[in-house]
Amino acid sequence: MQHPSPTRYDKIIALLSNRQPDLTVFMDEVHKPHNLAAIVRTSDAIGIGHVHAVFPPDVKFSGHHTASGSKRWVTTHKHPDLKTGITEVKKQGMQVLAAHFSDKAVDFRSIDYTKPTCILVGSELVGVSDEAADLADEHVIIPMVGMVQSLNVSVATALILYEAQRQRAEANMYGELKVPQEEVDYILFNALHPTIKQYCDKHKIRYPKLDDRGNIDDAEWNELRQQI
Repeated sequence: MQHPSPTRYDKIIALLSNRQPDLTVFMDEVHKPHNLAAIVRTSDAIGIGHVHAVFPPDVKFSGHHTASGSKRWVTTHKHPDLKTGITEVKKQGMQVLAAHFSDKAVDFRSIDYTKPTCILVGSELVGVSDEAADLADEHVIIPMVGMVQSLNVSVATALILYEAQRQRAEANMYGELKVPQEEVDYILFNALHPTIKQYCDKHKIRYPKLDDRGNIDDAEWNELRQQI
């Protein structure tokens, strides 16, 4: 069996070492495919591996619009309704920040993004809903001095996320592997051995164990495979 390239293994480990498990985005009824794709792509670029969403009934986002293979590295968790999704995020200890203009909104750069954080963004047409605004811990705005008083949702999300990235980089929060080992193993296996993964999925057998360089090292699995 051909062993995976050490270079690719090292690249994936480096990617996972920059992942920020306690930073995420929640898309509340964002419905245009290019905006969904752009948000997922930006999330991947700053080290987010999981995002959340509630979609309008007529939107079925599968991730196939996402450019540059971002969907392979970012998991989109779909929730049946906003309250259920936000409750799940808050159970992870995250502060929920709604990108929303209100009397209590503050400049997005004044927030401490080194804390566990979820950025909540709303639909293209109406923005963050009243329900979403009520569920958020704080509201943030992006100062604007032109005639236009709002930005495209994917652009606004990118600005906020890169402020979070800047703060976290200054706090040396990148470069340390914080992703659960089970997730690390799955991502490595999926990326390094896609054919074997398909084989296991087809025959409904467990994935083989990997050694510390991503090579398959599992005598019991080899025996199981020979029995099929």
